[in-house]
Amino acid sequence: MTILATRRGTLAAGLALPFVARAQTQYKPEYKMSVVGNRPIPFADGAFKWAELITERSGGRINVKTYPGSQLVGGDQTREMLAMRQGVIDFCVYSTINISPQVKEAALFQLPFLLPGHAAFDALLASDVGRDFFKVLEARDVVPLAWGENGFREISNSKRVIRTPADLRGLKIRFAAGNIFKDIYEGLGANPVQMSLADLQPALSTGAVDGQENPINLFLAFRMDTLAQKHLSVWNYVNDPLVFAAGKQVMAQFTAADQALVRACALEAGRYEIGVTRKGLGEGGDRSSFDELAKRGVEATILTDAEKRAFATATRPVFDKWAATIGRELVARAEAVIRAAS
Repeated sequence: MTILATRRGTLAAGLALPFVARAQTQYKPEYKMSVVGNRPIPFADGAFKWAELITERSGGRINVKTYPGSQLVGGDQTREMLAMRQGVIDFCVYSTINISPQVKEAALFQLPFLLPGHAAFDALLASDVGRDFFKVLEARDVVPLAWGENGFREISNSKRVIRTPADLRGLKIRFAAGNIFKDIYEGLGANPVQMSLADLQPALSTGAVDGQENPINLFLAFRMDTLAQKHLSVWNYVNDPLVFAAGKQVMAQFTAADQALVRACALEAGRYEIGVTRKGLGEGGDRSSFDELAKRGVEATILTDAEKRAFATATRPVFDKWAATIGRELVARAEAVIRAAS
């Protein structure tokens, strides 16, 4: 009887194993993707694309729904990383600007006039500096999977053309997050005002702020030309990398094959998003975004290299201050990569 009981117990345990395995790979009915803004801006489009690729290629096994406008965190995009760590958000496309209050290294990408162009931007993200930044995020229970790009941030306003640092004096300029932007604009004599993207449009329409800084693709998508933004200066002072990321606990629930699927979809969505972001800005002779600005009556002023250097000189004290906070060794490594690529 004892041997029979033992055999029965062993058989029962063996039969139970497949059920245990199935329970361990039981996925949630829905995984939540958070992103700032909404389609058609490339930032949000990249998040939707990623969610759609995962859902489609997993045959619906990993069902990802995108929640635009940072609605899962009440519209406050700076809270998305915390919400991911708390399990409120499963996937997210982060702006490095929005996570810089929690991750000091993210402010590297906001150093004024660090990046002269897309070649330097691409080289920096592909370098050891970019890989080490992903390791920093991993230490915060975030699994970074791919890079995206929000685009070089240009400045617009309702008052006048901006060509010199003196032209910014007294203007009320909205910025999204990060005290480095407050320091930059105060150093240029402007009055910086922090507010979410959701609050920006009414603030521009009422004149609560005079101007804002965002990539041209976002300027066009949100029709800021209808919000008194008739002067836009292309100065390329900052480029804002995006991070396609998943929660650490979420990725741990997936099989190795599904982890690879999620990563592959992130890489594809990231490449797609970068292509959409750069469309119409002159690469390959495509200047359709500038043509659209002109059609809408926006005066686009493209600063010369000498004019950009004047702004870089004026903001150098801010650069040096924040380099100390970010880490001088990290900044020096980034500058070396950029020099080699320029």
